Amino acid sequence: MISNSNNKRIAKNTIFLYIRMFFMMAVTLYTSRVILEVLGIEDYGIYNVVGGIVVLFTFVNNSMVMSTQRFLNYELGRHEQQGASRVFSASLTLHLFIAMLTFLLAESVGLWFLYNYIKYPPEREFAVLVTYQFSILTTCANMIRAPYNAAIISYERMGFFARISVIEAIAKLAIVYLLAVSPWNKLISYAFLMFVVVFIITFCYYLYCKRSFPIGRYNYFWEKSLYKRLASFSGWSLFGGMANTAASQGLNVLMNIFFGVTANAAMGVASQVNTAVYNFVANFQTAFKPQIVKSYATQEREYFMDLIIYTSKYSYFLLFIICMPLYVCCEEVLSVWLTNVPFYAVSFCKLMLIVSLLEAIQGPLWMSVQATGKIRNYQLLIGGMILCNLPIGYVFLKLGFPPNIVLIIKIVITVLILIIRVIYINRLFSFPTVRFIREVLVKISIVTLLSSILVIFLPIQIDTISSILAVVCILFVINCLLILAVGVSNKERLLIINQIKK
Repeated sequence: MISNSNNKRIAKNTIFLYIRMFFMMAVTLYTSRVILEVLGIEDYGIYNVVGGIVVLFTFVNNSMVMSTQRFLNYELGRHEQQGASRVFSASLTLHLFIAMLTFLLAESVGLWFLYNYIKYPPEREFAVLVTYQFSILTTCANMIRAPYNAAIISYERMGFFARISVIEAIAKLAIVYLLAVSPWNKLISYAFLMFVVVFIITFCYYLYCKRSFPIGRYNYFWEKSLYKRLASFSGWSLFGGMANTAASQGLNVLMNIFFGVTANAAMGVASQVNTAVYNFVANFQTAFKPQIVKSYATQEREYFMDLIIYTSKYSYFLLFIICMPLYVCCEEVLSVWLTNVPFYAVSFCKLMLIVSLLEAIQGPLWMSVQATGKIRNYQLLIGGMILCNLPIGYVFLKLGFPPNIVLIIKIVITVLILIIRVIYINRLFSFPTVRFIREVLVKISIVTLLSSILVIFLPIQIDTISSILAVVCILFVINCLLILAVGVSNKERLLIINQIKK
């Protein structure tokens, strides 16, 4: 089991992250509704697809973020402050280079793609182009922020992380108000204001890291071996990052090609819901990630394995108690939340919830591979499978299938990836596969099955806001009881009950 001191640190960081999450989720859900209402389905769809083009160029940065976090956690786990400082400065240099490269690609290849393949009303051309430019600047600012974000997480300073996120959420609330009263084009205004917020928050990250961490001051230097290690790790992450980006943002492009901006609006709503829900488990895993890498660096094998297994199981349960009620009441919740629910939105949301549950189990698995630093074969294998989403989705859409087929395909591929991941890490560092199946997969399957059976036989009638709240509360309690009864061991159950009593 995890030690008491680490338990306290992880618990403290998790609390900060959850405070951040609840506030941001409330803001996200509210602002999404207002933004959709103010912009309209057409402009909301345009913003999602235009922003998606820029994000297609960020897979290089995403791979560098993972590289930075891994090497910082590894050096700090070994108490090598000088090594961590050099990793930070080198990663910032590389991120600045990537930001410039992204800017050039977006202004050339991206513009060409926008003009030739993206569908939008001709009269909206100017607004689309200006929105695209601000989306590029926003993306570049986020890239430069990444090493500072990695440093904060590596030092496990989740308190600041939570506070700055609350400030960012408040700023986005201000955007909603300004957008409502703005006399200018609302699509352009929204893109501009989002850039301003991201720029200011990035500057705050810079100031905090510079003043708080010994590694936070940037010093340019050239050390071929270090840059080579960072580039090698991120280079092998690049294919996986590209695949993930293509599987998410590329689907937006496919939807636009086959079904226009209305389908993009529905996918945008589903993505907002999925992001808000997945934050429940993302914050939980963020608190554990530094410990997973550090435990591998210090060769604490038993602790390392415990972290992977317990994080996987509790990640699923944490997300399940949220997803199940939302799945059952999806149509009613969207109707209450949005004044105008885009077509396909309900179906997309339900399928995205299933994808999220499957991915929640796998987060600690890929974290463990990152901890080893041996990612070449892993990224080629998993990245290749993720990338299959696009061509397979394209074939099925070409055959005339409805748009939700792409998410059904994603579910099937995600299940296959889970199987491959378990087999791979077993061969990489003798992962206890049988224990993982027994303590994680079997437990979550039993809880899911029993909960689904109870939902079928419960006399549920959802027609008012009070009935939605009643169903959500009932399912929440039922799922918590099921998890305590059959989802955890006797030792875990006693530990959870004791923590609740405290």
